[in-house]
Formats: sequence, C-alpha cells, structure tokens
Amino acid sequence: MYMTPVIFSTDPGIDDAVAIAIALADPTLDVRLIVPLSGNVDVHLATNNVRKLLTFLGQSHVRVVPGSATPLLRPLINAADIHGESGMDGFDFPAPTVQADTTTTGVEAMHAEIKASAEPVTIIAIGPLTDVAVLLQQHPEDKERIDRIMIMGGSLGRGNIGVLSEFNFAVDPEAASMVFKSGVELHVAPLDVGNAATIMPEMSERIRDLGPVGDMFYHLFRAFRSGSFETGLQIYDPLAVGMLLVPDLFTEEYTHVAIDTASELTAGASLIDLQDYLHRPANAHVAVDVDVDGFREWFVQAIKLSD
Repeated sequence: MYMTPVIFSTDPGIDDAVAIAIALADPTLDVRLIVPLSGNVDVHLATNNVRKLLTFLGQSHVRVVPGSATPLLRPLINAADIHGESGMDGFDFPAPTVQADTTTTGVEAMHAEIKASAEPVTIIAIGPLTDVAVLLQQHPEDKERIDRIMIMGGSLGRGNIGVLSEFNFAVDPEAASMVFKSGVELHVAPLDVGNAATIMPEMSERIRDLGPVGDMFYHLFRAFRSGSFETGLQIYDPLAVGMLLVPDLFTEEYTHVAIDTASELTAGASLIDLQDYLHRPANAHVAVDVDVDGFREWFVQAIKLSD
C-alpha cells in the first residue's frame, strides 16, 4: 500500500501531540521527520516534548531535528498559559529515550528528506511557519518536490492572540506571508473550524477508555486551557491532519490569503478573501466548514488507532 511521505513542522503543545500521534498511527502516512520549533513553548521544550511523545508511543524510528529558536524578525511569544509551562502539562511521561539529531538544522533536514524522497513530500505545518518559509527561500527547487503543505493557522474572523490574529501566524507574520506567496499547494485549517468541532467531555471519556494512549491524552486534555474541558475543548492542530486524511469532512474554498505584516495592531492577521475584494489570484484551499459529528467520530477512532 502506498504511504504518503510526511514531514511535521510543529511546536508541541497538547493539540500538536494529538495531531502527531494520529498521523503516526495512520497506515497511509509515513512520518519521516519531525522538526520542532519555538511557538507554544521554546524550541528546547518543544523538542523534549516530541522526544517524550515518540518514546511513549514506541515510535523511536522517527527522526527528530530541532528547528528555529526565534521568528524571522520578531521577539518570540509563547502560549504557556494554554498548554502549561512544559507545553504538555497534565501527564507524567517517562524519561525520553528518543534522541534529537543536532548535527544539522531543521531546515537542512527537511531539504535533505525532500531531495531524497522518491515521491513528493507532504508537509504538515502546525506551528509558526518560520522553518517552512526558510526552506522555501533557501531551497526553491524543493517546491517541485512538495506535494502540498497542510497548515493549521489563520482565521476567517476574529483571532485568538490578537483582535484578528491567530497564534501560529502572529508568532511569525513574515514567515506566514512568505509561505502564502510561495506558489506551493496550501491547505489551511483556520480557527473557525476548530471552534466548531470542539472535543466534548463525553468524547474525552471515550478516549480515556481506549488504552494507554487514550488515557495519556485524557490527562493532557484535563490540563489544556483552550476552551473548556466541561463545555468543549478547541483541539486545533488535528484539523490539519484531518484535512489530509478525511477531506470529505471539510468544505474548502480556493481563495487568496494575504498575511498582514505591517500593522502594529493586526500583525499576523490572515485576510482570507472569500468575496474577492482584493482581486488577487487564489493561493490556498481554506476550510470554511466541517462536518462536526463526522469529525468528532473520526477524531476518537483516529486516537483509537494509536493505542
């Protein structure tokens, strides 16, 4: 059976951990490389979280190469208030045995993997887009070897770190702008679909009973502060994996997306031009709706595969 080669760019983060676990368990995906970078927490914590997760999941074969420590131009912000100081508070992971490769950079590891792959590679970018932007800038020849980039980021309406800015794009607006200007096929899961497809308490209880992995995520969910454990958690990053694996659950619009890099008040805001106000060519497939019941059932079953 053909397996899609996958590279993760990620900043774990509890919802990042769920997305990675789902992708690792899916028989149609071949996760070859994970590049953690600063975002939800700094790159050192993010790398350690990937190591802890892979150790717990028994996925020691996946290569881990740390990525960028800072955004391209701006001071780093984080989301420790949402994910906890470690980035994955709420569960006592065993000491990691999976090691990170520090002999190269995350960008060069991505380039080497794309160059060596016999098939076009899919990048799942669920953190700030710093490393993806640098990859495309330094190795433009890789664009022809990238099948698509699945992105969690942006918003159709209001933001979650600023009035109009979503966190991943707000951390590094310049990088996000570069990626959307790259010409690579982009698929985007914005905040709005995550706000619709919340993870309800009864789902968390089902997940808890699935086995050790489900129990681990249950405890992480209880510590997660994106939404509410009692009324619905906003687990955004698995949406990017869902758009890849179960695209029929999503309604996408092919439209122009521009990223604000100039305004002091709205830097990182995504201008998703569904009404063609800007009269610019479409550059991204953006999810504008999701089958909520279908996504929730897929989410539980996908975690079940991880156990």
